[in-house]
Amino acid sequence: MSDLPESRRTAARRGFRARIVLWIVLALVLLLIFAVAWVGARGLLAKRHLEQSVALVSSLRSEIAEGDDAATRRTAEQLVDHASSARRLTADPIWSAAQQTPFFGSNLRAVREIAAVVDDVATGTVQPAVGIVGDIGGDAFAPKDGRIDLQRLIDVQPLIGEVTKSLQVASTRADAIDTGSTLSPVTSAVNRLRNALEPVSQQAATANKVVQLAPAMLGHDGDRDYVLLFQNNAELRAGGGIPGAVALLQVKDGAISLGNQAAGSSFGPYEKPVLPLSPETTSLYGDITGRYMQDVNLTPRFDVTGALAREMWKQKFGQQVDGVLAIDPVTLGYILRATGPVQLPTGDTLTSDNAAKLLLSDVYAKYPDPAVQDAFFASAASAVFEKVSSGGFDTKAFIGALTDGTKDGRLRLWSADEAEQKQIAGTAVAGTLPTASAETREFGVYLNDGTAAKMDYYLDKKVSVGSSVCRKDGRPTSVVEVTLKNTAPADAATSLPRYVTGGGDFGTEPGKIKTLVAVYAPKNGIYLGASQDGKGAALQTATDGEHPVAQIQTLLAPGQSTTFRVAFLGEAKFAKAGVQAESTPGVRQTKVEPLQFDCAEPVPVG
Repeated sequence: MSDLPESRRTAARRGFRARIVLWIVLALVLLLIFAVAWVGARGLLAKRHLEQSVALVSSLRSEIAEGDDAATRRTAEQLVDHASSARRLTADPIWSAAQQTPFFGSNLRAVREIAAVVDDVATGTVQPAVGIVGDIGGDAFAPKDGRIDLQRLIDVQPLIGEVTKSLQVASTRADAIDTGSTLSPVTSAVNRLRNALEPVSQQAATANKVVQLAPAMLGHDGDRDYVLLFQNNAELRAGGGIPGAVALLQVKDGAISLGNQAAGSSFGPYEKPVLPLSPETTSLYGDITGRYMQDVNLTPRFDVTGALAREMWKQKFGQQVDGVLAIDPVTLGYILRATGPVQLPTGDTLTSDNAAKLLLSDVYAKYPDPAVQDAFFASAASAVFEKVSSGGFDTKAFIGALTDGTKDGRLRLWSADEAEQKQIAGTAVAGTLPTASAETREFGVYLNDGTAAKMDYYLDKKVSVGSSVCRKDGRPTSVVEVTLKNTAPADAATSLPRYVTGGGDFGTEPGKIKTLVAVYAPKNGIYLGASQDGKGAALQTATDGEHPVAQIQTLLAPGQSTTFRVAFLGEAKFAKAGVQAESTPGVRQTKVEPLQFDCAEPVPVG
């Protein structure tokens, strides 16, 4: 019995140790509960600040569009406050420690990175950008006394460059956020951030290029001369429309004026192409691309078009210009929204509502003589240009008009200066072939008129594109579908002017529309097959550089339509990229629609 006290002492010690362990466990549990509560509470607050940031971004867009500088500055300050609060709430030591826990840690880490990116964008991009808007105002490109003040653009070049770099860094950081094991709401938030940053970053890069290039191209460092092509969409070319009128655009330190004007038909035919053409261009579009000014844009490559037009101008007038621009009557209509109606020497009134119809249809019935038509086009372009160059327009509406024209593919620019052209390449005005990236695979649908008349005013076009991984090797199959319809009246052969129908002079029966349709895939694609109206298609397959091309000729009577489908195989590394298509801009702009297809038969042939 002597050992009983010792047993009790041992038991007591064990009980004491157990109580200590229990207290430690309870303390840890309490600490964990506290940490979870702390992180949870701060997470909810951070979520509210981030949601408020999103709402403020929407407000900013409206205020910038309305030109309300005071409201824009206030909203930007609120955005910075909310974004910085969200960052602080997710950057304390407890949050950082919680990031190391299994499962929840990856979610907390992603939320912290979202808050950090949003804060960096607010402080490093939005705030400086609002300052830029206030400094240069919406009228930076508005001429005063016939001249644009280029110094204002030069002054903001460094700041816009910094904003662009900040956005690019933010976009890269957002792409690097690991969502491999995050919850659905967190993954969705990261994707929304990425989707918001990518287009804004691209737009900023484009704006930066404009501001960096504009002063020199507008004559700040010396006089500039450009050939201006007025493209007529009633007779389609891959790059837009036939260059019916051509003019010289002269620029001197921000002052812009029109010089010589000539009909496109007055250039050529030249005995041989004015510049060497690639075998691919000759194969697809013929050597006439380099022999007639009216055919320089048969190719969708505007860098080729620009070089050919420049050389033809030189051979006709003995003048070496610095670049080439292209515009069409639809864009003139957009610009008339900003200038208001203009009176023409003929007595006609040109408005935003009637510009396309008057310039692309009515003119042929009203003025049957082609020489008078050319003069009418030139006078219309001159009248609009004079109003713009005098500053007689609404700046916001004018910028919107240029934006719409660029988005539609109706504005093109090429510079003979290699450094400038390198900056232009890849932008919406460059007129380059489709590209592929991890985000987007682009396809091109280019139309060339084969009627040798102005029947394309009545040509309706619908383009659809879709993609799916149909093979075990992971390479995506993409299908492009093009539907064309001749909407001319049934009696078009007799009711429309001979100049519009062609009168059968060029091998096409009056009233019918002949069209060459070329579908381009991105580089390294592989042509799989094609069909027309569910049957085998007689077509030309070729390449333009590294781009596979499928080209077909269609002939449509009034009321008739046809559907052309072509399938390409892409690279596996771009399988998850979205697909889109650009197409030759016609009289009416068409929206590209999504396309669903059966992997077993992507191009049904009956």
